[in-house]
Amino acid sequence: MKDKYDIAIIGAGPAGMAAATVASERGANVILLDEQNHVGGQIYRAITNQSIKNKSILGTDYYNGQSLADAFIASKAEYISGATVWQVSPDREIGVSKNGAAHLFTADQVIIATGSQERPFPIPGWTLPGVMTAGAAQVLLKSSGVTFSDVVFIGTGPLLFLIAYQYMKAGVPIRAILETTPSINLIKAIPHLTGTLSSLDALIKGRSWIKELRASGIDFIKNVSDLKLVGSDTLQAAEYYQKGAWKSIKTTNVFLHQGVVPNINLAAASGCNYEWDDRQLCWNAVTDEWSGTNVSGISIAGDSVGIGGAKAAEYQGQIAAISALYKLGIINEKQRNQNSHLPKKMLAKEMWIRPFLDILFQPPTQFRIPQDDETLVCRCEEVTAGTIREAVGHGCLGPNQLKSFTRCGMGPCQGRFCSLTVSEIIAKSRGVPIANLDLLRLRSPVKPLLLSELANLDMSASGET
Repeated sequence: MKDKYDIAIIGAGPAGMAAATVASERGANVILLDEQNHVGGQIYRAITNQSIKNKSILGTDYYNGQSLADAFIASKAEYISGATVWQVSPDREIGVSKNGAAHLFTADQVIIATGSQERPFPIPGWTLPGVMTAGAAQVLLKSSGVTFSDVVFIGTGPLLFLIAYQYMKAGVPIRAILETTPSINLIKAIPHLTGTLSSLDALIKGRSWIKELRASGIDFIKNVSDLKLVGSDTLQAAEYYQKGAWKSIKTTNVFLHQGVVPNINLAAASGCNYEWDDRQLCWNAVTDEWSGTNVSGISIAGDSVGIGGAKAAEYQGQIAAISALYKLGIINEKQRNQNSHLPKKMLAKEMWIRPFLDILFQPPTQFRIPQDDETLVCRCEEVTAGTIREAVGHGCLGPNQLKSFTRCGMGPCQGRFCSLTVSEIIAKSRGVPIANLDLLRLRSPVKPLLLSELANLDMSASGET
């Protein structure tokens, strides 16, 4: 690891790999940092060392990432795996830890490509052993081939059906799929159908997953309007409300999912602006047409800007890299515009379907805002929904004040897994738009940093000793 780079890229998913490949091909001095041990991000996780031999299990879309990974590996970009980035300062000083050692270095241009994370699904019992997100289950499948039998899938969104389909193709028994998508969502989404014409293959593919899942005999339960996960020391059953009655399924494994949201923690801690998205119901980083932010030299690409999927992230990574090359003076304005024409065109095409999908799979209020005061919201500090509402009643105006009232958001994850829920509870309790609130404030280090790492931090890259 050097003291200075032309371009530093954080995150080795489709956006990060694409950006690093484009930038290094043009001769820029590039470093790509990622927490995983291999490139791919979540979507293409373990693509370079996949142990599952039957390619039909993970599907064609997954293996499409092989060419992207191969191109990056063949590039001259420096790649640091197993690296935790805990700081990107406004003047582009980057703090990173690897193998118990912390380092500081700088870059003229920084591209943040930290991707997305699953939306919280705070219902009674969601912290019981035996309950995990569908995304976590997919991580285990992709990285090590680990699966769980007789599982119940619960939630909404394309990823829920994709992971269930992958489980079915792997021959793993699925007890049931409980779908929480409200019927009204389809009516709301119909006006946006025209935007799906260029993505009919994606819609057809999704329908084929559901058709095969139904044909396999898996119990499909639609219009679930309330949920409880029941158990003492571990999960014992999933209780759900449908058609005016409570019903129960005995199970020891539940996978929850209600969409993904941008992971903007690092970008927000770097001083980048963000805004509330009423359609995707989350905070998005604010960028211009070149992926640039309000902080000079820092760009954001991929799902950390707004959810668009793997191909959209790849095109955004290319655009961000081309813009960085222009800012470095490696290419001129004409070359920037010419080189970005195709990825911009392809990005626009990929995003046409998003309004339809975002509205169709928008999770209902009762599964985003806990109705039961005893439901845990902040898992790190064990703060319940009732405690948050009580704090609002005592004059708490927003998520950052809530830290003083309850310590909510002050645990190891710094609010990554509770901030959306916290914001929505406070906004509803106060009767104000969520956009009027602020995001939980983040400061460096944004990831846990050992005192031993901090004590032995090499400050030479920043000119200090």
